[in-house]
Amino acid sequence: MSQNVDVTTNNFEQEVLKADKPVLLKFWAPWCGPCKMMAPVVDEVADERSENLKVVSINVDDAPEIAAEQGVRGVPTVMLFKSGAKVASLVGAQSKSQLAQFIEQNI
Repeated sequence: MSQNVDVTTNNFEQEVLKADKPVLLKFWAPWCGPCKMMAPVVDEVADERSENLKVVSINVDDAPEIAAEQGVRGVPTVMLFKSGAKVASLVGAQSKSQLAQFIEQNI
């Protein structure tokens, strides 16, 4: 079962900034083709790394304030947060190996 949590303006602080483990945050939109291609990749990573990584998603159409605060200029964008701070970000669709490498380099 996927550990991917949907985040909104209401629960962003709790789910991302106050999380007890590193967080992979995916910004996406329903109209974004590359986002749809990347969704199963993110879900696989969420399943495989659920013990040491929390994976959450934000629909930029539902939470434009958070996207703006985090400097998101395009979707999909993934970010890694540790102890409430953004440590890295990556823009564009990624393969599973690219995403895994991004995570390994930054957590």
